[in-house]
Amino acid sequence: MFEELIEKATQVLNPRQLSSTAEAGSVAAAILTNSGNIYTGICIETACSMGFCAEHAAAAAMLTAGESHIVKMVAINKRGNILPPCGRCREFISQLNDHNIKAEVLINRQRAVKLIDLLPYDWREAKFSEIK
Repeated sequence: MFEELIEKATQVLNPRQLSSTAEAGSVAAAILTNSGNIYTGICIETACSMGFCAEHAAAAAMLTAGESHIVKMVAINKRGNILPPCGRCREFISQLNDHNIKAEVLINRQRAVKLIDLLPYDWREAKFSEIK
């Protein structure tokens, strides 16, 4: 299934300069939901760091369609390299649906891990546990 996600992400890769201070499309992401739908997105980079990652764009498309439960996700750059999600994306995806912590994330062409493995010290556990 990751091959299909890689293919879908690759189809939306389209690096381009939007203006003198913004570019888009050098990274693309694809996410598979528990209902079998695939959503894609691209990154937007701006000079003032107001852009966002491809995973955020794909998640926004998913949420717009009324879904939130991710089972697999992948990001790929313009060179064809698989990219693990940045820390912000890891946390963002984990908070969209409680089940997303078990989503499989492709971190390179040979290995996928669960999102929880990329967030090993989850703040939610401490927030809801007793102080000892």
